[in-house]
Parts: sequence; structure tokens; C-alpha cells
Amino acid sequence: MKSFSMRYMMNATTAAGLAACAACIVYGFYTGIFTSQASLEGFLAGFGVWAPLIFVVFQAVQVIIPILPGGIGCVGGILIFGPLAGFFYNYIGICLGSLAAFLLARRYGRPILDSMFSPKLQAKYKHWTEGRRFNNLFAVGIFMPVAPDDFLCYLAGTTKMTLRRFTTIILLGKPLAIAAYSFGLSAAITWAAKLFGIA
Repeated sequence: MKSFSMRYMMNATTAAGLAACAACIVYGFYTGIFTSQASLEGFLAGFGVWAPLIFVVFQAVQVIIPILPGGIGCVGGILIFGPLAGFFYNYIGICLGSLAAFLLARRYGRPILDSMFSPKLQAKYKHWTEGRRFNNLFAVGIFMPVAPDDFLCYLAGTTKMTLRRFTTIILLGKPLAIAAYSFGLSAAITWAAKLFGIA
């Protein structure tokens, strides 16, 4: 029952986060924040030097407790900070969050998986942990932008994978997935905004 309640709360939080994100995107295009350099600079000025740090912390937290699908946060970084800085902040935040998820799972074991993820998702990847091939499968999963990265980071923490190996895979494998999410979804959102006349 406790595990079900935790997953229900996470699903509700994700839905609320998506709704809030959609509202922010529409607001950003209507007010010119995402289409005008001057408007964007004015918006960020309200947060001062803390804006990048706040975003990095948000990205780290949303890996540990998924508030939004990872791709949405990546797009936010690109739209708010620009391609290069946005990619860098996304990378730092997601890597920190991934390490935290791994360490939490290493500390608390499989019960944390049961409390946060559905049995269906766990069953789908259970065979990954059988035998000695998990390290390779995990590396491929992190490298590909469509895998459930948050879950895989927690799952890795319940295996015999070392922290050093995990860190190496995350640092080397995350850039491609982040770039695919960031630039791919950013282009799709911009296209949709023009299509519906809000850009």
C-alpha cells in the first residue's frame, strides 16, 4: 500500500508538473521571453546570478524525484539560457541527480525501487541485472535518449556496479541524450508555436 501511494503521488506530481510546464511555455511565447533576447534577459535579471544555480538544482531534483519528463527540463534549459549554456546546465544538473539516485539506491536497496516505480517497469528491465552484462546494457541505455534514465540510475545502485564505473558511464553517455532532447524538442516546440501563431 505504501509503495502504491508513493507511485500515485509521483504520477500526480508529474501530471501537475507537465501542466505547469505547458502553461509556462505558452506564457513564455506570448510574452516574448522565448522569442525576444531583450525579454529573456529581463526575465533572467529578476533572478540575478542565482538563475543558473536554481536551474541546475531543479534538474538534479527532477532526476531524484521525477517532476517532469527529462526532455521537458532539457528544452527549458535551451530556451531560457541558450544552446550552449543551456546544454551545460542541463548536463551538470542531470549528472548530479543521476549520481544522487545511484547512491540512494545503493544505500536503501530494492525497497526504494518498489516505492517509486511500477512493478511493470521493474519487470521489463529485470533481466538486465541477470548475469554479467548489466554494465554494457546500462551504458547503451544511458547513451540512447529514449531509455528511462531515472529508473536505470536507481536500478544500477542495486547492482554490483561500482560508483567509478557508474560515474564514467554517466559523464560520457549523457551528452548525446541531453543534446537529442534539448535540440530536438526545442525545434519541435518552436515549430508548433509558429504553426499555432504564438511565436
